[in-house]
Order: sequence, then C-alpha cells, then structure tokens
Amino acid sequence: MFAHKKWLRHTAMVPKGFIRYHVLEALSQKPMSGSELMDNIERHTGGCWKPSPGSIYPLLSWLQDNGYIKELPVENGLKRYELTGSGKSLLEEQKKIRKQVREVGFLPTPFFDSFLMKIPPEKTAEIRKSIRRLTITFFQLGSTLQEEFSEKALDEALSVVDEASRKFEEINKKFKGEKHE
Repeated sequence: MFAHKKWLRHTAMVPKGFIRYHVLEALSQKPMSGSELMDNIERHTGGCWKPSPGSIYPLLSWLQDNGYIKELPVENGLKRYELTGSGKSLLEEQKKIRKQVREVGFLPTPFFDSFLMKIPPEKTAEIRKSIRRLTITFFQLGSTLQEEFSEKALDEALSVVDEASRKFEEINKKFKGEKHE
C-alpha cells in the first residue's frame, strides 16, 4: 500500500457529504447492505478509503428515518436498502451540487499552501492559479465523460495525464539529483 493511501485511511479528510453521495449513488444502481456499501466505496476510491461501520450505519439510519431509503426484507441474512423516490430526488440534488462545485473549482487553499511554504509568494499565486485551472478542467472532463462517454475521449485524456505525470516525475528526479550533487 502506498504511504499516502495509509495516511488517507487514518485521517478525517473526507469531504462533507462524500459518504452520503456515494451511498445514494450506489443504491441507485442496486439494493445493497451496509457492508456492500463499504466495499463499494472502497472500490470507488481505488482502495484509498473504506468507511467504517460507525459512519455507514448511522447514515443508513438517518436516510431511512428521513424517507430517502427503505429496508428490504432480509435475504440470506443481509439487510439491504434501496432508494425511495425521495432518495432519488436527493441524489439528483447532490449531483447538481457536485457539478456546481466542480465548475467553480473549489480547492482547499490551506492544503495546497502547505506544499508551497518555501516558494516565494508571487510564484505561489501562479502555481495556485495553474493548479486551480488544471483541477477545474479535470473535473469538467470527468463530468463530460460521465455524460457522453467515448473510448476515444478517455484514451486521449489518459494519454495527456500519463504524459504530464511522466514529465513531473522527470522534473522531480532532475531536481533531486541536482540537490545530491
């Protein structure tokens, strides 16, 4: 496991509403149990984070108490839940909010600034602007691919991301090498 994956498992860095959105989204696909939802979210995050029973089950209770989900008859010892009409409406509202956040390009400035502490302030502003632009574009592309998926667009996007990652790795190796000389 990468060090950052282990770090993410043990922090409270999960954005507000993240679990709720993913539970609603998963239940829009098919009925699931709490443990199936936890596994689904872990898969969705590429293994970086798996919610605990202490976060999933209270959420399921809240969603059920508010009429967003309903419990299905127990099958094979598992209590599964499915979305109600209200739950589907809540999910649609959540999707609109996510889209607006992506369009605005919310970035937690203190998070990025912690990586830029030794960089002169005028350069920090330039880097922050570029990171913001990259992030907004990345989220917009993700939304576009979800709405209008094509293998060609995905392959093109993957090629660009792989190339950019390779170039950043080269720059990092170059400067690390200069530092040790």
